[in-house]
Amino acid sequence: MKRCLIVDDSSVIRQVAKHILSSPEMLVVEAASGADALDICSHGKPDIIVVDHLLQDMNSCELIARIMGLYEEDKPAILLCMCELDIGLLMRAKRAGARGYIQKPFTRQILLESLREFLTDA
Repeated sequence: MKRCLIVDDSSVIRQVAKHILSSPEMLVVEAASGADALDICSHGKPDIIVVDHLLQDMNSCELIARIMGLYEEDKPAILLCMCELDIGLLMRAKRAGARGYIQKPFTRQILLESLREFLTDA
């Protein structure tokens, strides 16, 4: 079973993403903050992590780098979730270890298509 972590301070975004992604093949876990995400990642590696670009407790690029630093190999696929495309932020997130991005608001189709490659790779 694959594991997906949704990191967003909005409970609505987390619940919508969890509802879309949860299945017998996918366990979806939620984190409301960067600190919560680090705690979850330190106890087991999610295969896919979706990180909101604007967390209240931590810079998203710092969080991505810290998560990537937890694992020697077989690192998770991390996607940055942004309200509008910010190329500078996306490049910083990619340097930190992100593999792509998702734009909010997302629909079921957009979220599933954005994760498709990672669902088969992870």
